[in-house]
Amino acid sequence: MANRTVKDAVTVKGTNPQYLVEKIIRSRIYDSKYWKENCFALTAELLVDKAMELKYIGGVFGGNIKPTPFLCLVLKMLQIQPEKDIIIEFIKNEDFKYVRALGAYYLRLTGSSIDCYKYLEPLLNDYRKIRMQRRDGNFELSHMDEFIDQLLREERVCDVQLPRLQKRRVMEENNELDPRVSVLEDDLLEEASSDSEPEPEPEPERDDRRKDRERDRRRDRSRERDRDRHRDRDNKRNRSRSRDRRRRSRSRSRDKRRRDRSRSRSREYKRERHDKVKHEKGSGGGKDELSVSETNKLRAQLGLPPLK
Repeated sequence: MANRTVKDAVTVKGTNPQYLVEKIIRSRIYDSKYWKENCFALTAELLVDKAMELKYIGGVFGGNIKPTPFLCLVLKMLQIQPEKDIIIEFIKNEDFKYVRALGAYYLRLTGSSIDCYKYLEPLLNDYRKIRMQRRDGNFELSHMDEFIDQLLREERVCDVQLPRLQKRRVMEENNELDPRVSVLEDDLLEEASSDSEPEPEPEPERDDRRKDRERDRRRDRSRERDRDRHRDRDNKRNRSRSRDRRRRSRSRSRDKRRRDRSRSRSREYKRERHDKVKHEKGSGGGKDELSVSETNKLRAQLGLPPLK
């Protein structure tokens, strides 16, 4: 019952105004929390307060197609059909930019081609920043004139298919609309007039001075390039020399360590041999080495012949 269009509503584009929003998105809006809490029994007077609370513009977002508050209020306006004067006041409101965007979007859905061009084209001079929510749920920065340009040129804005808009050129040919005058036209005319004015011919002395200055600049640049080239060459040479020095120092230190190791090994070997010989000499003496006379005495006691 709360989702039905008002009884005295006028058909838009030959159909129920709420049917301008696709059924799947419309059902998601009816099931959303914002619709149930903030859009129930909402009138045209109370709608202004809800529009002033808007913080961004967007259609649906997320994998389960969640509607934004902006789209919920658009469907509520299609349901209650506020008067055209209220929508125009929305568009002319300069204090709340999202109220203006809401009125412009509703007028693009329900208004005629003449009304769209008449009331939306002046908003192209509004360069205020607005926040827009993308389909993935993230936000991006845009401007009011970009949003109005999308309404006038694109076929689908905020995930809603917009009604077909008649070409402005055709309406100008039928004298239904005056040719559009851009705010930048005066600036463009001034630039064109300044470009069309002939430039004064330079004096010969100034040309000579300018040529001399250019020649000096070229000469200075060539000298600087040569200086930089020589500096780079010297730096490379110095780097190569330093690398050679480091290599030689490393090789010297490596050879020195090898020599020290070989010397220490030879010293240890000599020390071990000396200790061994000394031990052998000290362990000999009276026990193993006997004189000839003592040996003959022992042999005589044993009944053996003496040694010669």
